[in-house]
Amino acid sequence: MKNLITILFVGLISLGSFAQEKVAKIEFKTDVIDYGTIEKGADGVRVFEFTNTGDAPLIISNVRSTCGCTIPKKPKGPIMPGETGEIEVKYDTNRVSPIRKTITVISNAETPTVALKIKGLVVDPNKTSVLEKKSKSMIEQ
Repeated sequence: MKNLITILFVGLISLGSFAQEKVAKIEFKTDVIDYGTIEKGADGVRVFEFTNTGDAPLIISNVRSTCGCTIPKKPKGPIMPGETGEIEVKYDTNRVSPIRKTITVISNAETPTVALKIKGLVVDPNKTSVLEKKSKSMIEQ
């Protein structure tokens, strides 16, 4: 009878360990990209790099931005465990203004929704601010 109970106990424990699901995990190198100060019309493409640190294939089902000025591009196929991937983000640098945008990544990972951020400032080199004009005029006098 003791042997039967021991066998049943070992069987239940091993069954429980087989029942654990394999899960994909997404780990980004960074969740914020800082463009810094860039000129109008400059290259607005940046890349978020990530790794699937889980033990199941990672499938990114959707990547979206908070506005039409930022176009994210997701990987086409699954990212296998241990492999890396990229999410490319293109910001429209013809808009002269501060950059503060969020890109939402939706996947089958353990954390299914991840928010990535881009920030920076787009300036027009042909336009000078009132302070710069005042400084130049004071220097010339």
